[in-house]
Amino acid sequence: MPAYKFEALDADGKQKNGLVEADNAKAARAQLRAQALVPLEVSIVQQAANDAVASRFKRRIFNGTGLAVWTRQMAGLVGSGLPLERALTALMEDSEEPRQRELVAHLRSEVNSGNTFARALATAPREFDDVYRAVVAAGEQSGALGLVLESMADDLEARQQLKSKVIGAMLYPAIVSLIAIVIVIALLTYVVPQVAGVYAGSKRTLPILTVAMLALSDFVRQWGWLVAIAAVAGAAMLSWSLRADAFRERFDAFWLKLPLVGRLARGYNAARFAGTLAMLAGAGVPILKALQAAAETQSNRAMRADAMAALVQVREGAPLANAMASKKRFPGLLAMFARLGEQTGTLPKMLQRAADQLSGEVQRRAMAMATILEPLLIGVMGGVVLVIMLAVLMPIIQLNTWVR
Repeated sequence: MPAYKFEALDADGKQKNGLVEADNAKAARAQLRAQALVPLEVSIVQQAANDAVASRFKRRIFNGTGLAVWTRQMAGLVGSGLPLERALTALMEDSEEPRQRELVAHLRSEVNSGNTFARALATAPREFDDVYRAVVAAGEQSGALGLVLESMADDLEARQQLKSKVIGAMLYPAIVSLIAIVIVIALLTYVVPQVAGVYAGSKRTLPILTVAMLALSDFVRQWGWLVAIAAVAGAAMLSWSLRADAFRERFDAFWLKLPLVGRLARGYNAARFAGTLAMLAGAGVPILKALQAAAETQSNRAMRADAMAALVQVREGAPLANAMASKKRFPGLLAMFARLGEQTGTLPKMLQRAADQLSGEVQRRAMAMATILEPLLIGVMGGVVLVIMLAVLMPIIQLNTWVR
């Protein structure tokens, strides 16, 4: 039975919005009148074309955590034996966010019209990516949709946890750096010029450090705006250039070669690749399709190109372990576990172990980097402020020495 979105007025004249199930729009209006509501607008939730549905859901409804929670709830309902349509109905009624309720109602309408759950998810590609839909399709074909959704929820939660830890570890150093830049600019544009006015009438020779600081202050006040504009223009030009695939791949390859963040990015992408491949292979997705979907999850274009090259080698008959070992951007640990999995017939299990180890290593590196950067940045900021204060106070110290 299709769902209809309505706007109506109650007996007090207040507007109400919601969803109602009915065979057609006329029946939906009749239900609203039976509830002492005056229907203003009634429209079907289901859309005929996918592009029309996508236009209705322009903004993301689920964030990373929200999608993991929704998937976990769906897995629990389906795993307990509840039919898919009733599970979607329960989630729709339990949803407090109107846009999420509308999305779930649309999915239920698609399922009621005879589509598979994976095909219904395909009508909202911004919410459910190719990997998500491939796993769901494999679960429907194998008859183990509940277990597959549970595995998907675990993967989404692990991915979100890894991302949160990496961002959290880098957030404090970024905030400290920003504060340091603001303090230095404030000192150079306000404090140093005030002191320069005091020394302007003095005929004595100023210390070299003070002269250099005054010159730097003059440069920042006169040309700082131009430097800021150039920085913004450079960032905009870089952002525009990154839209080109060839330049983006070269830039990402260079990023992987950086001393600290390069290894962090390599480990993060490899962990995500191994985890996605393990989940898809465990759900019964063919290895070639699983490899292609896992490659699409790579945010680093250089590593994505290596993954697609490995896919070509596997399609030509090469073992997965040999294909991954030939790609030096991926850690050797991944190829080692892939070889062990192929030899023992437990490839999904071994790939998941590789993903867990790589994820743990990324978290340890991120925390270690944050532990090193925090005192280092504080020390650098203190040193810069100390140099500025010395440049300001050295003429006063010299004056006191001359007076004595």
